[in-house]
Amino acid sequence: MQIKVLLFGQLAEIIGNSEIFLEDISDSEMLTKTLHQRYPDLANSKYAMALDNKVVSANTTLSDNSTIALLPPFSGG
Repeated sequence: MQIKVLLFGQLAEIIGNSEIFLEDISDSEMLTKTLHQRYPDLANSKYAMALDNKVVSANTTLSDNSTIALLPPFSGG
């Protein structure tokens, strides 16, 4: 199973890319743990997670070809 992770702003700078692909990630909690292990600076960052264009806050099951976006805090009006 492969998922695509899109990163924006300072999150892309931390990882060094705006898009990465990961294998064998079953849910959003596992994704967070994997990303924080591979990119420790990401663990100190605040961000929201969106699954297929919908923001998720609870642990969510991922499926093959899911697209996850990590969104840094933003402000606007």
